[in-house]
Amino acid sequence: MADATTAARERVDRALAALERKVLELKARPASAPAIADDDLFAIPAVGSPAPNPADQARIAALEAAGRDASAALARAADQLRGLLSVNQEPED
Repeated sequence: MADATTAARERVDRALAALERKVLELKARPASAPAIADDDLFAIPAVGSPAPNPADQARIAALEAAGRDASAALARAADQLRGLLSVNQEPED
């Protein structure tokens, strides 16, 4: 479990670093600059837009996998914490 968690964490860290770089690039642009094609990271591609870039598809798949892995790891951790809390609780008299 630790290996999967570590791998998921590394993927999330890489994704966050890429997102942070993109945000900094967008903030550095002057307000009068023309919009760039991919300035909305979460936009759904428009109908009739060119075929998605394979690198973008791979990046999106990696982000989705990292999200699923992180979600599963957090769910397991929450279950373990709930178990520990229920074991350590003593009935009050």
